[in-house]
Order: sequence, then C-alpha cells, then structure tokens
Amino acid sequence: MPADQAAGLRRRRARLSPRCLHVFFDSADSTEKLVQALHRRGLRTLLIDVQGRVYADAPARSLFDWRQQLARRQLQTLPMSYGEGWHAPGVRADEPLLAGIAQDYDILVFDEGRGEVGARMPGAARTAIIEVAAAHESLQRAYALLKTLFHLEETPDVVLLGESAACDRVRAACAQFLDGPFAQAILGAGHEDDAFAALAVRMADEETSPSARY
Repeated sequence: MPADQAAGLRRRRARLSPRCLHVFFDSADSTEKLVQALHRRGLRTLLIDVQGRVYADAPARSLFDWRQQLARRQLQTLPMSYGEGWHAPGVRADEPLLAGIAQDYDILVFDEGRGEVGARMPGAARTAIIEVAAAHESLQRAYALLKTLFHLEETPDVVLLGESAACDRVRAACAQFLDGPFAQAILGAGHEDDAFAALAVRMADEETSPSARY
C-alpha cells in the first residue's frame, strides 16, 4: 500500500527538511534496491551519488558539476524508474545550498559506499544504514562507522543490514565498548525476508506518523 503522499506534500509545502538516509553498502545495486522500495511506498526520493559509482556510466550527465548546479540552484538530475538520481561525487550533506533544494523531496539517499561518516544536513533527521557481513573486515568497518556516529550524535538512528549473526556481533561490541543504550537502539533488518521493503515501510510510517503531520 502506498504511503500517505499528502503527508509528504504538506511537509514540502511547509518547507521542512527531508529525512536523510546515509547508506554504507558494498554494492550500488543495494542502494538502488532500497530506493526502488522507497519509491513503491510513494515517497519522493533523490538518490545522491556521493562516491560517483551509481551513475558513473550515465550517458547524459550535466556539463556543470554539482557545485555549479548548487550555485545556480538547479540540480541536473537523472530521471530513473525509482525517482531521481544526482551524480555529485564528493558532495557533503551540510552543503549550505543543498538544504533549500532538498525540501522538494521526502527522502534524500546518500550513497556513501565504503566512505566515512560525514556531516549531517542541519535541521534534518539522519538515518545511517550499514551493511554487515560475517567477514572480519566487514565487522570492523561497521563498528568503526558506529563508533564515529556514537561520538558525533547523542542519539543516532542506525539500522544494520545483513546477516543476523553478524549484526548481533556488532551490537555486542557496541554494548561492551561504547554504551549499552546506544547498542540497544540499533535496529537490525537482517531477519527480514525483504529487508529493503521493511526499511521502506519504516520510512513511510515515519513520514505519516502524528509527529510528521501538519
């Protein structure tokens, strides 16, 4: 069932900031699957190609780089089956001119790939979605990202995506070395048959929750 699209319209008319999803996936295919699930829920989404890997081969990119596009206040987005995409390697969520343009969307998805945790968009809620596998390198990377989030934000919104056992190991490390309540607040989507659909439902529910209505 589609989300209440009127809720998003009310939010956009009120010029409020969208939710920002910072996704740390090994493959850009996973990012696109998540955005497709969000689109099916009726959420207007902009996929931002931070690492330059999602739209690297796109045939019709703009002559202007993302800095020039922001300066002109006109993003040259790519029309995709799941909404819009934006090739912007190196862009940060706290770019001053991005916040105003972002208000036209319900959700911004920043494809961070194997990058590091960066700044958040002022005034916008941020959710970090981290892919975890059983490999030692993946566990270490997930813990390092969570450690950074722990020190940057008092109550970060975090979802672990992947094998349930691997997600549990990362949460246990957070409980031991960082903070018990922080570890308990970390959500896991590893047990879902379709984790991307489950995440999309959660985002849609937050969009239409009483606190999101105007």
